Amino acid sequence: MSIELLSWSIIAAQICLGLAMICATFRMVKGPRAQDRVLGLDTLYVNAMLLLLTFGIASNSQAYFEAALVISVLGFVGTVALAKFLMRGEVIE
Repeated sequence: MSIELLSWSIIAAQICLGLAMICATFRMVKGPRAQDRVLGLDTLYVNAMLLLLTFGIASNSQAYFEAALVISVLGFVGTVALAKFLMRGEVIE
């Protein structure tokens, strides 16, 4: 695999992830129900994590991978807390 093909592939992936983040932001802002907004937020953090991973591949830096790991863990915990709040009305029992 040539380096040029890899760099073009990374740029194409970053553009697609940016467009997906715009769509997720639209769903998060415009969602008719709270569940749609939580789903938009979940999709937004997953796309942000993947965008950081592509930046890490492009720049060959470990900091992007660590930031992606932190975003994935915090995003998962946030999604679980929001889902629990929507189901029961409280997060801590």
